[in-house]
Amino acid sequence: MTVEESAPELEIIYRDEWLVAVNKPSGMLVHRSWLDKGETRFVMQTLRDQIGQHVFPLHRLDRPTSGVLLFALSSEIASQMMPIFAGRDVKKTYYAVVRGWVKESAILDYPLKEELDKVADKFATAEPEAKEAITEYRPVLTAELPIPLGRYQSCRYSLVEMKPQTGRKHQLRRHMHHLSHHIIGDVNHGDGRHNRLFRQEFDCHRLLLHAQQLTFTHPVTKENITVTAGVDEVWQRVMSGLGWSNYSM
Repeated sequence: MTVEESAPELEIIYRDEWLVAVNKPSGMLVHRSWLDKGETRFVMQTLRDQIGQHVFPLHRLDRPTSGVLLFALSSEIASQMMPIFAGRDVKKTYYAVVRGWVKESAILDYPLKEELDKVADKFATAEPEAKEAITEYRPVLTAELPIPLGRYQSCRYSLVEMKPQTGRKHQLRRHMHHLSHHIIGDVNHGDGRHNRLFRQEFDCHRLLLHAQQLTFTHPVTKENITVTAGVDEVWQRVMSGLGWSNYSM
């Protein structure tokens, strides 16, 4: 296998002389982490090699989440963008497939305690305090599969659009768990029965959470920029299987 075959290029969805955005694949880490020492491929290093210059991540996406990931092309631009991301001036739109029918739009204001990894948790000296966490969400589509599961004779699912107003770790997954609308493919906060069903019915082995859109004010041109990322083949297969193939994300 050649290097090109083993390390496909990232899809660049926005680029100018100051910024570059890619459509991050599910399962790929943004950068090296001591928690995943066995990994050899990362978005940051792959993009650097692909475009031939250093890149500076402005935010992050969890490993299993796909979608828009924005980088600065200089440390100066990164320093200008960081306060924008730290505030609430950047608008993020996510899509997820969740269990159950979400019947109405709402804003969930449900504080979350910081999630510590297993290693760091051993050295924690105090219980983390719950911090403000707000997610705006709305139902987009619903589906019902004639497959018995548990005490139900069929399975219901929703396509949900979510706009986080804060940026807590795993916020969207944990908020959907709180609402009992677990995101499909979530192995930590989801429902294993529905995850197995999607593996069996749709060959879906990933988290169905996608960062579809990012809107921000350009630090140099001051233009309002919107970057959109399309979904992968797994998402398309699931959408078709649930009867949602005519919906364009």
